[in-house]
Amino acid sequence: MTLSARIFIGFAIVIGLSLLNSYSNYILSQKVNKNSSFLANSETIIRNSSKLNENIITMQSAHRGYLLTNDTTFLQPFYRGLESVPKLFKDQNVLIKGSESQKVKLDSIYRLHGQWTAYALALINAKQNSSTNPLAYEDLFETQFKSQFGKKINDAIGVKFQEFDRYEYKIRGWRREILHASIVQTQYYSGGFILLTIFIGLISTFYIIRIISRRIKSMVQLADSISKGNFERVEDNKNDELTSLSQSLNLMSGTLKKNISELEKRNKELDQFAYVVSHDLKAPIRGIYNAVQWIQEDLGNELSDQMKKYLNIIPGRIKRMDELIDALLHYARISRSQTSKEFVDTNLLTREIVESIVPPDFQVKIEQLPSFNTEKIRLEQVLSNLISNSVKYAAEENKTIEISSVELDEFYEFSVKDNGIGIDPKYHDKIFVIFQTLREKHAKESTGIGLAIVNKIIEDQHCSIQVDSKLGAGTTFAFTWPKN
Repeated sequence: MTLSARIFIGFAIVIGLSLLNSYSNYILSQKVNKNSSFLANSETIIRNSSKLNENIITMQSAHRGYLLTNDTTFLQPFYRGLESVPKLFKDQNVLIKGSESQKVKLDSIYRLHGQWTAYALALINAKQNSSTNPLAYEDLFETQFKSQFGKKINDAIGVKFQEFDRYEYKIRGWRREILHASIVQTQYYSGGFILLTIFIGLISTFYIIRIISRRIKSMVQLADSISKGNFERVEDNKNDELTSLSQSLNLMSGTLKKNISELEKRNKELDQFAYVVSHDLKAPIRGIYNAVQWIQEDLGNELSDQMKKYLNIIPGRIKRMDELIDALLHYARISRSQTSKEFVDTNLLTREIVESIVPPDFQVKIEQLPSFNTEKIRLEQVLSNLISNSVKYAAEENKTIEISSVELDEFYEFSVKDNGIGIDPKYHDKIFVIFQTLREKHAKESTGIGLAIVNKIIEDQHCSIQVDSKLGAGTTFAFTWPKN
């Protein structure tokens, strides 16, 4: 299975759990909303019931007051009740829709109130008409009012209201418990799904990371082995996105192994060729030198002064040719020769170089130089060539050389400064090219390869060298060298 498929499955599981969590939360929230709506409606029912009961009691009190005092002002609340109570009954019927038990109780209250209203209106009418028909009022008053007919109805209405409210409070408490349970259930479900989603997500992430890390680690180990010259192969049969990378690394390993083998073979051939060329080139040179010596010894008295002058030039040219051959072989072997690292006191190393190659008429100033582990032979070659270059191009008088260093983050920066004849800026790039020299070709010290060797050694160290110079203003060579 490919990595992308595994990642997709992991994400699909996490997304599926999230969707399931959202759906369960939606269902549970519907229950919570339903119970919350019921509680809100129940509160309205209780409030409406209290208002309805209050209005009925007000009508009863107004009716009783009128009958006892014959004051018509008591009838105003009674008649307002006749208008408001039916509307309250209608609203209450709408609110209790769906509850048959409450509807039965409300219908009973409605019937009882209707009976009381008929009884109350009959008494009011009889009392208002008592001047014309006193017997009718006295009959009603004796048979109904004194027998507490209205009070019995009112007591029955009060009992029914108590039953109605008691039942509503009971249902309300039950719904409140259900609401609380729904909220707790929603919290548990939501928390559980969240924890499960996080757990599955972490497991999937760690699983994918572990697979990728192990694969990449094997490839890094292969690359590290390749960098150290061990051209191994990594076995990979996963057939996923990283398989092509492992195949490329295996192909690169095989190709490098083949190329390195060819390179080593060519290097051996070059070393052998260099030895043969050195031997074969130097043999004729020595022959020419010997022939010149024989001519001077055998025919010295017979040669003209001009011929002697020409013959005296030849040994110098031969020596320069010999030095060029040696320098060329040394330059060719720089990158291939291996040197070990050792602890080097560059102060002591520089003093030894100065003592061996700097004439006594020079003033040499050596600042405090570092001590560290490095390739002593390579650093000695660089310093020797630069100091030698300062000697070659020294000023006529007050010859001075200053050698110093500065510590950087990962390097030391060494500088060799002189007050010599200087170098024209247009030649700054040219001086590091092999066989390029600013001296005449016949000058015995100049092979045109010293600075080229310096540049090649410094490049092999992955460092850099710079020159700061003008004609007649001296020269400063500054190069970096790795601390480790």
